Amino acid sequence: MSVQERKERERAERERLIVATARELAEQQGWDAVTTRRLAERIEYSQPVLYSHFRGKREIIGAVALQGATEMAVAVRAATAAADGPRARAYALARAYLDFAESNPAVYDAIFQLDGGLAYAQEETPGPLKDAFSALLECLGEVAGKGIAPGLFTEVFWASLHGVATLTRSGRLPPRYTEQRLELLVDRLAVV
Repeated sequence: MSVQERKERERAERERLIVATARELAEQQGWDAVTTRRLAERIEYSQPVLYSHFRGKREIIGAVALQGATEMAVAVRAATAAADGPRARAYALARAYLDFAESNPAVYDAIFQLDGGLAYAQEETPGPLKDAFSALLECLGEVAGKGIAPGLFTEVFWASLHGVATLTRSGRLPPRYTEQRLELLVDRLAVV
């Protein structure tokens, strides 16, 4: 292995450590607790080393968002692959989405609530974000209904799920009715 390859590998490992540490700290204490000073202390590198990877917290949030979008796409695809039939797949997608949001609140916020400097719904949208949307579209396109653009239907279904996730987490919707909300969402929106 050349010196350059070793340096590149070490740099990538440091970057993974920064992102993992930011994610862990955010999940434990919230995003307000994630500062470059705290991260530098936790990973035992100086702040200049941290800044050599990320220009600041915004880029770190973006990196966590991209990692989370990849994980969410995997979770949604796994859940829908195990379901039999369009309705069951739509329900499995909804359940996997809400489970991801509940299990990873700081990551979910990084993807959908916070400014990570990422472009959404544009040509320059990063691949992991496009793939997360594609994971939804792959399943929901089959239940959009005649004459309804699958992408538009997916956006509306996703917006509904996002509303359920954020309103439940904030205590504005009682969690005991989540399953009924999902049943209603699938039964009323999905054409199966």
